[in-house]
Amino acid sequence: MNTSAQANANAKPPRAGRWALIGIAVLAAGYLLYKVVYPIAFDAYTGVTNAPLTYPNSETLSDAEFEQLALDLTEAARRERAEAIVAMDGDPFARELKVEMLMQTPSFMEDTDYSHIKYFRDAGMRTYQGPATCLECHETMQVQHGDGSLETVDTLGDIVNSVHFKFQSAAAGGFSTYGYDGRLVNAPENRQIPVGKINRACGIPGSFSWTGWAALVETQPHSEPATEPAHSPVDGADAGEPGVTQIAYGESDGPADAVSEPHSGAAEPGAGAHGQTVLRSEGCGQCHIGGNYHPATEKMMPVGDVPQTAKQGIDCLICHSDQYDMNQRYVLEDKHGTRWNQDRSMRAAITVGQTSKENCLNCHQHNMGGDAYVHNVAAKHLGEKHQRILHTGAKRGNPFSEAHDVHAAANIQCTDCHVPEGHKIPRGRMGVDLVANDLPDKDVTCESCHSKAPHNASDHRALLNGHVARIACETCHIKQLEDNNVVLRDWVHPTWNEDEGLWEFTDVYKSGEPGKGIIYLWFNGNGTFLANALGSNPEGDGSYNPLMQQMAEITDPEIIEAVRAKAEELKQSYPDLDVEQYVKAATQPLSQLPPEMLEKRKAMIQKNLKAAMESGESRIYPFKPFNAMMYEDMTNQGPFGAMILPFDYATYYQQGDPLESMKVAIQDPIVRRMYQEPFKLYMMDEFMSYFGVEGGWKTKFPILPDGSTPNVQANWMRQMGTLMVNHGIQRQGHTCKDCHSPDGIMDFAALGYPPERVEELSSMEIAEEVDEDFAVEPAAGAALSARR
Repeated sequence: MNTSAQANANAKPPRAGRWALIGIAVLAAGYLLYKVVYPIAFDAYTGVTNAPLTYPNSETLSDAEFEQLALDLTEAARRERAEAIVAMDGDPFARELKVEMLMQTPSFMEDTDYSHIKYFRDAGMRTYQGPATCLECHETMQVQHGDGSLETVDTLGDIVNSVHFKFQSAAAGGFSTYGYDGRLVNAPENRQIPVGKINRACGIPGSFSWTGWAALVETQPHSEPATEPAHSPVDGADAGEPGVTQIAYGESDGPADAVSEPHSGAAEPGAGAHGQTVLRSEGCGQCHIGGNYHPATEKMMPVGDVPQTAKQGIDCLICHSDQYDMNQRYVLEDKHGTRWNQDRSMRAAITVGQTSKENCLNCHQHNMGGDAYVHNVAAKHLGEKHQRILHTGAKRGNPFSEAHDVHAAANIQCTDCHVPEGHKIPRGRMGVDLVANDLPDKDVTCESCHSKAPHNASDHRALLNGHVARIACETCHIKQLEDNNVVLRDWVHPTWNEDEGLWEFTDVYKSGEPGKGIIYLWFNGNGTFLANALGSNPEGDGSYNPLMQQMAEITDPEIIEAVRAKAEELKQSYPDLDVEQYVKAATQPLSQLPPEMLEKRKAMIQKNLKAAMESGESRIYPFKPFNAMMYEDMTNQGPFGAMILPFDYATYYQQGDPLESMKVAIQDPIVRRMYQEPFKLYMMDEFMSYFGVEGGWKTKFPILPDGSTPNVQANWMRQMGTLMVNHGIQRQGHTCKDCHSPDGIMDFAALGYPPERVEELSSMEIAEEVDEDFAVEPAAGAALSARR
């Protein structure tokens, strides 16, 4: 070989080196595709918006302003400590002088409950910029797990992967929920899909957070409506009558029972009777910590991550600040769209600490006590502009407050029971709904503190403790729910609210009474895909079948008459409404199924759900029943219901035209993607199988090219959801006679007891004797035996 050829040969990299370079190039290209190309393609595909986020009250303070703020925030605590020191001084003038002097000493100034005042002062931080500011010190955090082990985790990653941020999960084994096909949702042996957002009592049917994340609604308070309501879908009109939405219940499950275009009578938005428009805020984002233009859509996909701009919109302070201002929670609009504002003031930032129950209740009292609950503090601070819309009906009606819960009165914090691991917070092992759970293997139970024999102050403690094997603590100690607890809600026949100046859903029936707003069911910790409690009577006669009985029919004459009265009231606005048809569908939702579908339902319960009902140990628990009338895509239906369709908030509230509102909502890009093949294969086939719909997800879009919706119907869901109620605990529970009497709150026959046992359990002899003793002795189990 000549010298030149040898030099060329030596210049070539070794084969192994070439492969290494190729591998590096492939990895670099993959990284570039994942970090740059994929997010752009994802945003285009789903129609979501990501952009840098700014907040109007994130202002920079001068040093003088910072120090004055620190003085203002600590004044009350400094005064209390100083007054305690000089309390014995008899001269009021001298005492006040000494108090003022002590309050200004450096030791008093530095010794404060707000430790972050010093941290911010020393670091020179005079502006709060969201997570970026928090991560200056808290880039990582140490997490203690339930087994006592410690782990150091990335703080931001821990938050982003929490249910409070993404509110869904695809983790294997994360649910105690069974599909109507008999499979445990996301069981290790099944294909995992992202689920966890289905909340049967949510303000948006189907919980489509994408179509209702942050909406600005134009209202005309104290005005007559600018539009007339659409025709009723529950009518007795001829099928060919123009402008009428037509349904024939129980006759067919096909397109013949179609919804035709209603007459909307829509006026120009904002044209109120007095020409006065007030913008109001509405949407899911008010109760979730993400501050972006959409929920964490990226976390719903098998790959990808939330962009940094969205991560910097996380609202750390709503959970950690002692001085968080809920008046800053309102919808703002910029060139990219609408999103929720948050409190980023220095006042909130330097008063951070461990989460308190007050922080939790900023959002969760909306779900528990309700917006109209008198002790809902957040509902008294609706926004300095674009005030949030209040919902008068309560989702659960079981408030957590000093006035109505013994644990809140004892100043027990939410995290004393829901013990977090970092930013992961457990709901408990038991759950009837499909709401995601960060720590599904972690208990949250009464027994964790009170043991399985909690009654120790009564002469009848053996009898009372014996009930624990069959009766949950909540069954006795939640005596009633709030009066405005919603049982039946109609989204299809909105009612004009003159005070608020908007159309709102109609709450057909509300009650907090046992047997009406609370029902009692056997529960073993399992639930169904649509929030139905599963369990069985361990000494029953086999007749217990709540999915065909308690959850699927209302037989109380008082409730039926109340529904009829509301239907008569609605008929004043919807003359075409068939009152008797309406009452029948609301109180007997299975009447909406054709006979062959009803038989299929019975067979599926027996074949698919019986094992889940009979597994484990069942006890009688209280549940809040809930059902709603909504639009459904009848192309995708089964014996337990059809695909629920969402509403666009602005259209609904402003125009009072639910069908048009639905049509606007489902044209959202991500809903359209759901009706395409990739989504069908990725998750919707699996989703519908859990829903009890055979044959997979049908991708026929509900709106045809001509604008008609032949496969859309307005229906009540075929069974009521049964939502767990665990708060609103009273020290003194129900008396024995409340249950053990012929007209007691317990329907022992419906609970599956044989006739002779029903007669025994309804006897008042023992009940009267025990109740007489209770009148003169301390309440059994009154003392809180919390073990810290």
